[in-house]
Amino acid sequence: MRSNRAALRAGASMAATLPMIAGALALGIPAAHAADSPTRDTLAGTKPAWATTKADKGSTSDSAQVSARVYLAGRDATGLAAYAKAVSDPASPVYGKYLSAQQSQARFGATEAQVAAVRSWLTAAGLKVTGTTRHYVSVSGDVAAVEKAFGTQLHNYTKGSRTYRAPSKSASAPASLDGAVLTVTGLDNAPHKAASKDQLPPPDAVFKNSGPFSSYYGSNTASTLPSAYGKKIPYAVQGYTGKQLRAAYGAGGYTGKGVRIAITDAYASPTIAYDAATYAKAHGDARWKTGQLTQVLPSDYTRTEECGAAGWYGEETLDVEAVHAVAPAANVTYVGAASCYDDDLLDSLSKIVDNHLADIVSNSWGDIEANQTPDLAAAYDQVFQFGAVEGIGFYFSSGDNGDEVANTGTKQVDTPANSAWVTAVGGTSLAVGKNDKYLWETGWGTDKASLSADGKSWTDFPGAYTSGAGGGTSRTVAEPYYQKGVVPKALATANSAAGNRVVPDISAIADPNTGFRVGQTQTFPDGTEQYSEYRIGGTSLAAPVIAAVQALGQEARGGKAIGFANPTIYSKYGSRVYHDVTDNPTGSGLAVARVDFANSYDAADGLLTSVRSLGKDSSLSAVKGYDDVTGVGTPANGYVESYRRR
Repeated sequence: MRSNRAALRAGASMAATLPMIAGALALGIPAAHAADSPTRDTLAGTKPAWATTKADKGSTSDSAQVSARVYLAGRDATGLAAYAKAVSDPASPVYGKYLSAQQSQARFGATEAQVAAVRSWLTAAGLKVTGTTRHYVSVSGDVAAVEKAFGTQLHNYTKGSRTYRAPSKSASAPASLDGAVLTVTGLDNAPHKAASKDQLPPPDAVFKNSGPFSSYYGSNTASTLPSAYGKKIPYAVQGYTGKQLRAAYGAGGYTGKGVRIAITDAYASPTIAYDAATYAKAHGDARWKTGQLTQVLPSDYTRTEECGAAGWYGEETLDVEAVHAVAPAANVTYVGAASCYDDDLLDSLSKIVDNHLADIVSNSWGDIEANQTPDLAAAYDQVFQFGAVEGIGFYFSSGDNGDEVANTGTKQVDTPANSAWVTAVGGTSLAVGKNDKYLWETGWGTDKASLSADGKSWTDFPGAYTSGAGGGTSRTVAEPYYQKGVVPKALATANSAAGNRVVPDISAIADPNTGFRVGQTQTFPDGTEQYSEYRIGGTSLAAPVIAAVQALGQEARGGKAIGFANPTIYSKYGSRVYHDVTDNPTGSGLAVARVDFANSYDAADGLLTSVRSLGKDSSLSAVKGYDDVTGVGTPANGYVESYRRR
């Protein structure tokens, strides 16, 4: 299961992160199938880490029902990873020589014979095949049949206060299949389980910001409020618009014309077309043309209550409006998942790759690395590798909880942003001044202190940590080649002497206190549904902004796809095409004043006044050079144009 990346409005998540299967993430390429007997191959990572001897409560009933997916390795998994690397590397002789979706399947996908062999093996064990795609064969059946097929026993295990089913040892497949099986998911049921078809709920309750506001950074000083860091501070901006963001990140005259951007989230806002059109008209963005915004949606939705379906409407709205604000001529395809669970999100990503729906894919969702398992990591990475081969780049928000210690008690990064095959997008606090002038950025990290009862001071200044850009060092994904020589050794080796993946790669505006204005239909207290606007942030904002900037870059290079961008992004490291973002860029502390409605929509229940200090991201710091808050930095004037020279 995944949560929608916390798009921040009031400095708190729109939806809480939901639990997912615990485990450890393996390498960023499909795991090898090691032989566990002369006749069977082990499917590494299919026994979750929480299925321990101590937690074992005995065998699962033979009659219990199981639904699983058997992911196909294809005809050349090693070759797929190698070509995905080569075609994305500017130093490679095959750089940019992408394959079509049909060519990539013909060269690396599963053969008809492999699919037939896998189906035959599963049905012979007594399982019912419920579906077949290019990527997997789905099956259902009782525990006895599953145990026969996968060569393992299913037991019940305690995990926290609950009990779940899981394999007692790693699953395996017949060696006669000759490595046709990549992995299997669904043998455990924490929390993957059957679900009924649901109707989408109405929009969430209204959220609105109270004023006073600044129209640009520093335009309105909070002269009647206490000072912070020895000076009077400005009110938070009402929310930047596309014109300000385009100026900050060097859009120039580029608009993303001819470029296709896809956005993935769960569910689908029923008012997205109206909201996007209304917002564009209100803020001077180009009018949406007929067919410029399309949606690819599932036939049915599930787990709407469990996943907080209405909370995803705001996510989709933010992503669509932010992309259009920065790249107003790009074509946008929204691909909604049937739920927030991994299988459904993987289906959405696979639709993009299988049909080459776009060259650039923005994804504002994820979960903590500890909740990832090697089987799912392999399935995700295979999709990302197919994308790279076709010239498709995936951009994932890095998270909104800094080092995750305050959220989980453990220092860790988020996933899928930790994959070596995606571009992880971190977050900043952005100051855009008068006449749309870029002033500075800090790493996004917020401390909050409230106004005292007498209005003369800030209580416990600078206050408690609330949120910040996700980043840090993966515990399980090896350091990719493109980070070597750029990422400081101390970061790369924080969890392994051999070096691991560090997040993020690049960054953009994310701080909700210097955030983006968005327009969305919401449910008001009287039950009516009305369009209204509010300021929003989170790396949910940073990801679509970077995706849009990449669309400008693709336009600059004559429309040729950038593909998996990390090798190119790191090849520009240290040049003037990036803002090298550091905390406290002005040399003195930075903060803004905020006034919020106590009830989130009007002043009937009073106002809440606070000071938000900037550049305070948990244990993470934005420093000169590469750092684990902002990566190589943010796009500057010249970044978009730099793609023209390639």
